[in-house]
Amino acid sequence: MKTILCLLLLLAFVSVAAQRPQGPQRQVLYDFRNERTNPPPKISASTQRDVLSKVFRRYLTDPNRCRSEFDAGEEYLAGARRAGQIVPDIAEMVTGSFTAAGQNETAYVIFVNECNASHADNYGSKRVAIFSGPRLVADMDVDFKSSIMAKTDLDLDGINELLMTSGDMHQGEVVEMAALLSFQNGRMRVIQDFNTVVTDDCASLRPGSAAKAAVLSYANATLGQIPKIKADYYAAGCGKVRRWRAIKGPL
Repeated sequence: MKTILCLLLLLAFVSVAAQRPQGPQRQVLYDFRNERTNPPPKISASTQRDVLSKVFRRYLTDPNRCRSEFDAGEEYLAGARRAGQIVPDIAEMVTGSFTAAGQNETAYVIFVNECNASHADNYGSKRVAIFSGPRLVADMDVDFKSSIMAKTDLDLDGINELLMTSGDMHQGEVVEMAALLSFQNGRMRVIQDFNTVVTDDCASLRPGSAAKAAVLSYANATLGQIPKIKADYYAAGCGKVRRWRAIKGPL
């Protein structure tokens, strides 16, 4: 009798628990633990020429033509651009609606490659140029952000945001930063800055080397409001098979 009563109470508890409202389901925006193997886009020489000629008044097509010395002024990268001492290259592209809803636009990530830019200069500035067909509608510096990780529309307004990263490698240590950006009305706005999302010093072969990475997630999106994106952090050893464990952040 007691066994039957216990079973009935257990079933009742499970039934009540199942009927309780569940919290919002979180969706992964990007998991930086995963290796990225996407090949770079194939951009034709004619597209390179058409895009770059509308973004830059003067530029070089051969780094061997860079002058060893020129008057760049106090701000080297800006001075190199003014002097036409740049060898720009389109690194990535993505289509969507970036400046307004309902647009058929292409966003190009351009490595400006200012001549003689050093590691201290991040090897040159980075820009995003947005085209509507053949027409340049927006062109802006993106603070050295060089890679598009995801295209989103988190507030469901028909205008896409981009999750972009910047990074650096020095003495065997890789560091990567990320931010969610909006280009609405042709102006870049940082919606949320996640700061460091990857550190990996395995290539340094130093004792205690490890990889650390963030997983970005958000609750269900609602019309007109971008949800707060949460970063959870993980660490793993440097073996071929990495076993990730949760850690406290930030990195």
